[in-house]
Amino acid sequence: MTEPTSTTTRLTVAQALVRFLAAQYTERDGVRRRLVDSTWGIFGHGNVAGLGQALLEYGEEMPYHQGRNEQSMVHAAVGYARQSNRLSVQAVTTSIGPGATNLVTGAALATINHLPVLLLPGDVFATRPADPVLQQLEVPYAGDVSVNDCLRPVSKYFDRITRPEALIPAALQAMRVLTDPVETGAVTLALPQDVQAEAFDWPEEFFAERVWTVRRPVADPEQLAAAVRAIRDARRPLVVAGGGVHHSEAEDALKEFADLTRIPVASTQAGKGSLTWDHPADVGGVGHTGTATACELARTADLVIGVGTRYTDFTTASGTLFTAQGVRFLNLNIASFDGHKLSGQPLIADARTALESLTEALALHAHRAEPAYVTEYTDDKERWEYRVDAAYEAEDPDIRPTQPQVLGLLDEIVTGDDILINAAGSLPGDLHKLWRARSRDQYHVEYGYSCMGYEIPAAIGVRLAAPDRPVWALVGDGTYLMMPTEIVTAVQEGIAIKVVILQNHGYASIGGLSESVGGERFATAYRHRSEDGTYTGRPLPVDLAANAASLGMRVLRAKTVRDLRAALAEARADDTPTCVYVETQTADTVSGAPPAQAWWDVPVAETATRPSAVKARELYERHVSTRRRHL
Repeated sequence: MTEPTSTTTRLTVAQALVRFLAAQYTERDGVRRRLVDSTWGIFGHGNVAGLGQALLEYGEEMPYHQGRNEQSMVHAAVGYARQSNRLSVQAVTTSIGPGATNLVTGAALATINHLPVLLLPGDVFATRPADPVLQQLEVPYAGDVSVNDCLRPVSKYFDRITRPEALIPAALQAMRVLTDPVETGAVTLALPQDVQAEAFDWPEEFFAERVWTVRRPVADPEQLAAAVRAIRDARRPLVVAGGGVHHSEAEDALKEFADLTRIPVASTQAGKGSLTWDHPADVGGVGHTGTATACELARTADLVIGVGTRYTDFTTASGTLFTAQGVRFLNLNIASFDGHKLSGQPLIADARTALESLTEALALHAHRAEPAYVTEYTDDKERWEYRVDAAYEAEDPDIRPTQPQVLGLLDEIVTGDDILINAAGSLPGDLHKLWRARSRDQYHVEYGYSCMGYEIPAAIGVRLAAPDRPVWALVGDGTYLMMPTEIVTAVQEGIAIKVVILQNHGYASIGGLSESVGGERFATAYRHRSEDGTYTGRPLPVDLAANAASLGMRVLRAKTVRDLRAALAEARADDTPTCVYVETQTADTVSGAPPAQAWWDVPVAETATRPSAVKARELYERHVSTRRRHL
């Protein structure tokens, strides 16, 4: 007896891939969403006749966005994925050569932050009729290597589709990784340009709707029981909320846990907003850019309850923050790799389900933090808020604002609907310490890779995922100059992002770091060369506002605090892409952000003749001596 043959459809590889992607869905908690929402692309000879033609052919099934820079297209897709709680993603297609290698930075950012994005770079000919082709890298020792191999170490899954039928298993594996909460990140399918255009008889089953369930693994009963015992035994417990709280949509579960136990909750950059700032248990950011309240609690904690955190060096102050005698770690994480960090007691599970289980178990014992401990951190938090008020306050409305005062003015006009995006420079430090997050997803600071140039394209991606909400990209002049190109995309598509440019004439953050490590702010200012050859002359006559206007944005210039307050309000009300430009002044002791409340390890020259470096080395050695290895 012969088996029935499957119905087939003859399509090119690119056409088949587009149709396949359009039929993929995710489901979590009973809610179904389209997995690949749309595709970003810039076309060249490596993808124009393949994926370009396919996206034209199936435009009704797969929406398309025209980008200006390959790296920024990935940033936009990452912003979209984060705002979509990793349940919906965007694809990015490029030509071969520089188009493909421009993806590497964005791919690294996505993978480091555990955010899904599908990369579809063109590749050299699989059949090699012309070898080399335009933009091909020749590798004498390996004929199967192309520049796309640069994407291997920054991808969670990589495959090169050298035959049409190989697309079927590769596409299924790509979807598996994109929807796996542990493994997700950048997924790369390298597509040789000849294979993209090659036809094949595809089984119709390949194009059937497929639903990928995003799992919520529950805690092992023994691990859960051990976690409950650890919490009940602790006298000074501290929760460190990481990005995993947001990815799991576990904010309400964390609130219920904090309401019951009154254990204080500090947050990493990725976890800020896990509790709103006005929740009694929220003590703000923790680590090098954290609050004095959270950092002091970290120094004296006997149990650190990490929820969805990777424990980066900023969070641990390079191993110098959690220093209490006998301190232990309880790590609630969906990834075993992170759950075992710092020799912690692992609780491997989804953040929401595990927090719910912990709360239920602790409620049986009516467990609460000791009243004196609650009073201590509550009073300390109140004192910190006075410092925030002082940094935000601008007594004279007719002077240039400091950077913290810019944040204070923005704080006056936003609601929980607004989303703030930032990634690099001195702003992440000020935001982590000072910003009062009003909703679970208001605070969007990419600090896993801290990539300059992320903010503007990410804001576009976020706005695409949340079209009815005000989205702000906060950028310094250094970051703006890295990647302003997607302003053109925002204007073209009418995506009403709001860009705030803070002009401080250089790499202010690195300038301050340079000074602290004996580098004397060398080559960190945007100035003309002086007679001694250093960059200490007049500020460069760069007009970033005029640049943004030349790209099609509406631009509001603000010279004073009074001007800025009006400009920010006007920008928020505008329904077109709008830029607010302000030149900031150097912060003084009254209006500046509080200094770092914990250390960060940036090695200082061990030998030097300049006094600044010698002094910095002495301070460095004192800090290093306080580092602990948690075994």
